[in-house]
Amino acid sequence: MIETSMRGTRLGALSLERDDNVPVAERVMVTYECPQGHESVVPLSIEAEEIPYEWDCRCGAIATRPHVTAPEKPEERYIRSHWDMLLERRTLKELEEIYNERLALLNEMRETPLKKSA
Repeated sequence: MIETSMRGTRLGALSLERDDNVPVAERVMVTYECPQGHESVVPLSIEAEEIPYEWDCRCGAIATRPHVTAPEKPEERYIRSHWDMLLERRTLKELEEIYNERLALLNEMRETPLKKSA
């Protein structure tokens, strides 16, 4: 057996490397307060692109950052249905005309008997 193999290790075991000379990632402590008065201090990386304005409090409420103005909420997009998109292309009068044409065509097809091929 190879001398360098590690015996007694298992999946999920702690690393055998030492982290004595590894610098700790820089962090900033961000404070959040909920409406019930709870205060949460969350460590976030200095390299974080955006620090969130809201955080979930341990009581279930939404905690916000004190002394920070709330960011503007983006405008909510209206989800258009098929009917909305159809109304963008046609008027109700045009749709009614198309409906009557298709209905007449269907009635015509019902009235004419099918030809039997010999």
